[in-house]
Amino acid sequence: MKKTIFFLFISTIAFSQTKSIQKSLPLYEAKPSSAGMSTERLMRIDAMLKNAIVKKEIPGAVALVSRNGKIVYHKAFGIANRETNKAMQRDAIFRIASQTKAITSTAVMMLWEKGLFQLDDPISKYIPEFKEAQILDTFNEKDSSYTTKPAKNQITIRHLITHTSGIGYGFIDSDSRFRKMYQKAGIIDAFTDKPITIKENIKKLATLPLHFNPGEKYSYSEGIDVLGYFIEILSGKPLDVFFIEHIFKPLGMHDTWFYVPKAKNHRLVGIQTKEDKQWKQYTSDLFETDFPIKGAKTFFSGGGGLSSTAKDYATFLQMYLNNGELNGIRILSRTTIQFMMANHIGKLWGDTGSYHGLAFMVTDQKGQDKGGDGSKGTFAWGGYFNTVYFADPKEKTIGILMKQTIDIGSDTTGWRFRQLVGQAIDD
Repeated sequence: MKKTIFFLFISTIAFSQTKSIQKSLPLYEAKPSSAGMSTERLMRIDAMLKNAIVKKEIPGAVALVSRNGKIVYHKAFGIANRETNKAMQRDAIFRIASQTKAITSTAVMMLWEKGLFQLDDPISKYIPEFKEAQILDTFNEKDSSYTTKPAKNQITIRHLITHTSGIGYGFIDSDSRFRKMYQKAGIIDAFTDKPITIKENIKKLATLPLHFNPGEKYSYSEGIDVLGYFIEILSGKPLDVFFIEHIFKPLGMHDTWFYVPKAKNHRLVGIQTKEDKQWKQYTSDLFETDFPIKGAKTFFSGGGGLSSTAKDYATFLQMYLNNGELNGIRILSRTTIQFMMANHIGKLWGDTGSYHGLAFMVTDQKGQDKGGDGSKGTFAWGGYFNTVYFADPKEKTIGILMKQTIDIGSDTTGWRFRQLVGQAIDD
């Protein structure tokens, strides 16, 4: 009874964002020279992407570069839909898949700032089904049956946000046993047109075994989907509504959705793959590729369900470069962002030049010194359908490269783009 009263109280709290005494301008277009960037050197991005399209490395892309809050480069290349031969446009909408994770993590930290939980709280405090965590012990390849043993400790919110919970990741899991278990249990990984909710999905997920004891290793997982449901519990609102009211509308992100409105469907880029060296529309037996525009539209995957544009996502990243504020609206405190950008996984990635914070992969000193990854503190991630981004706080620079492909073999445009953005700085 006490727990019910607590959650009813939480659900009535006003979650509206506060005004800030800081007031940065929304992103706007300006000449590269006004932001200390070379027009001539930015043109190297044109040459690189056009060459990649000619060589059939990619079918098309939208690229955006901003510096000091000014968009200095925003162009579209190639084809958005092979079936209709539609040219790519700057306002094209892309399935951003795992780029959703940073937005969900941001929402978690917005609730954390309200003092509603601690990061090392066990998730079972809010989703009781996770209380008896089990680790996979034996597995029968014939029928996907298995045995388990109790985990040494419980999954915490910090474990979920840093992919150290031990939870698996369905059809993209590196361990085939987990792919089979998740498929047999009917777990939805991100993309579906079926009438299912994240509450139903996460409660099923909680009954499945873990890869390892929480906190002991890193394994990319559906933990951020668990946090999507956690946000619904604490806020008392569906995840899509919370995002719209407290992130998208305040920031002016009008083209970011779990399910694209019908009036904007024509802007959604088709997923393309390569067959006999020719581009064709991609289809899958594992998930519905048109999930953003069809089906029940009831499943809000915090780990991979959003679609967006290059400019909208740049707006989100600019809020981070502004230490949590945009256009006079405070999303997160500067002190919270500083904490989020710290190393929250210790040495679990080894000495690779980067680490995982509370929303992004972050470049460390070694990463800066090896070249091509930006300054120390640069944060980045990408998405399953070949979208990539980075933001460099030292240089106040954002780079976003949106593509929509899968199973295409070698694609060097991601690292080339990041390198070309850096070399265009001219101040």
